[in-house]
Amino acid sequence: MNRMSIFAAVAAVGAVFASPAAAVVVSGSVDSPANADFKKLFTPFDESNPDNTVGGNNFNDNVLYAFDEDQNIVLGDLLEVDFGDDIAAGTMVASHYVFYDPKNTKRLKGSIEFDAKILGVASSKGLLDASDFLANNLVTYVSRDLRGLEGNDSLSFSDNILNVNFYAGSPGDYIRVFTERSVTAAVPIPAALPLLASALFGLGFVGRRRRA
Repeated sequence: MNRMSIFAAVAAVGAVFASPAAAVVVSGSVDSPANADFKKLFTPFDESNPDNTVGGNNFNDNVLYAFDEDQNIVLGDLLEVDFGDDIAAGTMVASHYVFYDPKNTKRLKGSIEFDAKILGVASSKGLLDASDFLANNLVTYVSRDLRGLEGNDSLSFSDNILNVNFYAGSPGDYIRVFTERSVTAAVPIPAALPLLASALFGLGFVGRRRRA
């Protein structure tokens, strides 16, 4: 193994270990109404919403939206949820925001897939407020007093699939979904990198001695 190959190997391994682990929204679909759709948002949202604002009739369309919030945060305290079991302190979670903000009051049924198991969902104003420390810092959340679900709304989840049945008007229905860290994402282990680098350099040294 020549020196350039060793450096390339170390750099490649470093990139893998440095990649942030994340649990993300993968896809979604809407069962009804027929003219509704699903869309995952990324910041900045788009030209029609340059302030990246949610919660104040900022969308007014027939779309089920979701976006990722803070990823892989180790909880310092118990995190209470409305659906599922409360999540214990010390658990690593990823947070995601899901909402439906139609122009006129409508019912929407759909589902969203995440790439990690769902641990719980906050759907009441109080627990949404309590979990705002996981909010996306690039997004402005308004009308927080009007967040949450009502008696005409329902949801369920199994493994990594969330099913929603929203009956929303103004300013819409908003929930927060907590998932595990993605099992497919790389886990940053900085302490292991120097050891691996040393091993690669060692292999290179042995190879040079054998050629000599």
